[in-house]
Amino acid sequence: MQQTPAFATMLSSSDFASASWDLMVQVDHLNEEQEEVKLSVSGDLHIGGVMLKLVERIKITRDWSDFALWWEQKQCWLLKTHWTLDKCGVQADAKLLFTPQHKMLRLRLPNMKTVRLRVSFSAVVFKAVSDICKTLNIRRSEELSLLKPSDDYFKKKKKKDKNNKEPVNEDVLNLESSPKTSGPPVVPGLYSNTMMPMYDPVNGTPASSTMTWFSDSPLTEQNCSILAFSQPPQSTEVLADMYQCRSLVDKAKLNAGWLDSSRSLMEQGIQEDEQLLLRFKYYTFFDLNPKYDAVRINQLYEQARWAIVLEEIDCTEEEMLIFAALQYHISKLSSSAEIQDFTNESEVDEIEAALSNLEVTLEGEKADNTLEDITDIPTLADNLKLFRPKKLILKAFKQYWFVFKDTSIAYFKNQELEQGEPIEKLNLRGCEVVPDVNVAGRKFGIKLLIPVADGMNEVYLRCDHENQYAQWMAACILASKGKTMADSSYQPEVLNILSFLKMKNRNSTSPVASSIENTDMNPEWFVSPRCAKKHKSKQLIARILEAHQNVAQMSLVEAKLRFIQAWQSLPEFGVTYYLVRFKGSKKDDILGVSYNRLIRIEAATGIPITTWRFANMKQWNVNWEIRQVAIEFDQNVSIAFTCLSADCKVVHEYIGGYIFLSTRAKDQNETLDEDLFHKLTGGQE
Repeated sequence: MQQTPAFATMLSSSDFASASWDLMVQVDHLNEEQEEVKLSVSGDLHIGGVMLKLVERIKITRDWSDFALWWEQKQCWLLKTHWTLDKCGVQADAKLLFTPQHKMLRLRLPNMKTVRLRVSFSAVVFKAVSDICKTLNIRRSEELSLLKPSDDYFKKKKKKDKNNKEPVNEDVLNLESSPKTSGPPVVPGLYSNTMMPMYDPVNGTPASSTMTWFSDSPLTEQNCSILAFSQPPQSTEVLADMYQCRSLVDKAKLNAGWLDSSRSLMEQGIQEDEQLLLRFKYYTFFDLNPKYDAVRINQLYEQARWAIVLEEIDCTEEEMLIFAALQYHISKLSSSAEIQDFTNESEVDEIEAALSNLEVTLEGEKADNTLEDITDIPTLADNLKLFRPKKLILKAFKQYWFVFKDTSIAYFKNQELEQGEPIEKLNLRGCEVVPDVNVAGRKFGIKLLIPVADGMNEVYLRCDHENQYAQWMAACILASKGKTMADSSYQPEVLNILSFLKMKNRNSTSPVASSIENTDMNPEWFVSPRCAKKHKSKQLIARILEAHQNVAQMSLVEAKLRFIQAWQSLPEFGVTYYLVRFKGSKKDDILGVSYNRLIRIEAATGIPITTWRFANMKQWNVNWEIRQVAIEFDQNVSIAFTCLSADCKVVHEYIGGYIFLSTRAKDQNETLDEDLFHKLTGGQE
């Protein structure tokens, strides 16, 4: 007699064409009690048939349309309802859960506010983030993603709560439209029933202005204000208590938490009502438009603000005070009653010029050849001072005659020798350009880190005044990207640099003494804790008010865009760090991933060793068995590394994601090739 297999209970019946067996399914009810149901099934029964049997057995009248089967052991959804149990590989030992696909999730936004909303746990994260952004009215969802914070992110906050006399209840904005509905989240009025955005057919912009987005959305006007306007600053106690990254290694650990965009929340172990961070992951902010992007611009400003205040990105004390002045100005305007009009046309008109300068143009975007006559590329020629750091030699600058042409700088002993051979010619394509400026001290320097075969050559240039610095700095920035001064972005770049220098210019002759006495400013709200400890409160107020005079005439949106621009001008902007071990190396290094390049950085000192630009990349792949990323560049340059602080899939997705974003163009009408994104970022494990 044949023995019944251990994994199945065989039933003989003339009603079944093939052998059947018992399948146990847990049913997830809204009352949080799970019910176990036994079904008699056969291997040729499809998933849809299993769910139909299940609903008939449960005998509860309700909308089951959002429910699907989750396979616990395999950690996967059974969403292909036409597949049979045999094809899926489901046998009697399978633990299945019949559960809603949409569940509640708490998201900490860049402005540190928490929203609670219903999110798809079965869709891949890329699609889930897209739906979240539609609910929150944030365009360009491909720039954002979900980050699972490290264990100690909320640890200090919890310790602090225990010491308080009363428990601190987190202020959560609940965007659940109906507690008893398990369907997909409510979609804002901007989107039609087909989930496609509606646009003006002429210029491709959204067909409605920002406020009309909220007509059918869980976002009321009050809730919209929470997301689109800067909230009152946190107390100094809360600020001091928040988690701060101290080193590159700490930053690398924090970046390990990015979720895999090609897998669902459930597949990555995210629990219902868990708290995640919604952040701008890719630092390429495309098509910022204040008329339609009130929430997006504010959240971007808030992410930049917290990065500055919590010292997640380094800046000089002079720059810190500029950021503080802009924060103070934005805080004042945000609390003012007359600012609450989203569609103020005059304000939009006022910042059109600034916006055209502030918009980040992506490297890899199609160049407008009509604007560049390659037969007549502009040049710069002037006296500058040069210094090359060497061991045991004091920092002494020496003057030379410099000529900037195409993407290279040549320098000569004097102007008369310009037609001869230069002392040296520096090719800036792919170099790192770092500002070395102190406006108060009349110091206008440019630090160049130029890639060579064995590392980076360090060169310092010193300019005499603001205008000279702006012209040469803009030329260096464009040359590092492989662009010349004939490019249409050169003049806007010069104006951006001059604008930032003007904000740094101290008005020491202007009276601020009376303002100090009359202000209710708490300066510790606007600067990093380390900066606050270095100065007395009155000194900080005086310096912030002094810097504020340079920005006092800006409108609210312009001030936010200026803050974002100043953030983008910092040397470390847009660099995400990971701890890696390069092939052939005996020590760990830091890998910096930016929107246009990879940077190898010495972990102990933070000094860049070498740079590789995406523009020179030929191919990259991942050896999933040994978790190693290998990349090939032009001129037979190849690198390989294993990731130590995160899974190699996280770094692989970052590289592919930036390459994907570089393919965006305004004529795409915001429709993204999601398949291309997954091809570039998904990988094959």
